[in-house]
Amino acid sequence: MTNHIESIDGKSREILDQWLHSCTRRRKISRNTIAVGLVVLDHLREHCPSRPDDVISKGGEVRGSRSGLAKILEAYGLQASYLKEVTTRQAHQDAQRLLEALHWGRELFDLSAQDRDELLLRLASVLVEEAREQLSRKCLDLHIDRSQEPTTWIRLILEAARERSGGVVEQHLIGAKLARRFPCANVANYPAHAADRQSGREGDFTLAEFVYHVTATPSRPLMQKCAENIRSGLHPIVLVPSHQENRASILADEEGIGEQLTVIPIETFVAINLIELATAESKELFIILQEIVAIYNDRLRKAETDLSLQIEVR
Repeated sequence: MTNHIESIDGKSREILDQWLHSCTRRRKISRNTIAVGLVVLDHLREHCPSRPDDVISKGGEVRGSRSGLAKILEAYGLQASYLKEVTTRQAHQDAQRLLEALHWGRELFDLSAQDRDELLLRLASVLVEEAREQLSRKCLDLHIDRSQEPTTWIRLILEAARERSGGVVEQHLIGAKLARRFPCANVANYPAHAADRQSGREGDFTLAEFVYHVTATPSRPLMQKCAENIRSGLHPIVLVPSHQENRASILADEEGIGEQLTVIPIETFVAINLIELATAESKELFIILQEIVAIYNDRLRKAETDLSLQIEVR
């Protein structure tokens, strides 16, 4: 019997490892992935084997990944603030793949209730350890050479965040810049990956007749959204890292809207405002940068759970 348990244990761990590898995108495992994996394993602890209808809602979401997530996280020793709720369609698709790989728990059913629970807890501990490593990551601590021009400063920030950001740093940096430049405006502050649930929004930020789209990787669906903006009488502004500017312009041309939107590198967009604000307020450029970073950190804390993306500039 011991060999049988060890065989199932080893196979289940291999399945989990392969699943995590398949969910690694841009060399990063997202918090959504970790959280939804814990929801799946927790469900199997309570209902094994499970049926698809018991776990997956009609809308394709994993039951418990929204209202019940905080309780599940805390049950495994993680703070509820690790993730408010699983927000992406991809995470729910990943969860279904994990359930299918585990055959919805059918192969675990032959184990005793105690052995099955201990096995699932061991699998959950792998996810918990990954979550704790994420929580222990240090913020983006950057040494800024004040003799360099401000475009270089912003490029340094984006490059430091590239492997960890997934678009989060880019969006909140632009939000901070707009909030600093237009203090009387209502600059929205959504989680960077809320687009799946906020598909009714015109873009990341809308001020007057301008709608701002911030992305690390421009795509055809983004340009289709810009085309919708244009038909609605809005002027879309697409903000991307400088190395993606040409790709964004090509995609806009292919969509037939190349001359009806504005594509600006994020580095240039923020740097120009640094210069304008420093000139208007008779302040040093670096002081303005520190102020924008402070606003960025505040907005990040209010909207996101991964606080390792906070920035410190020195």
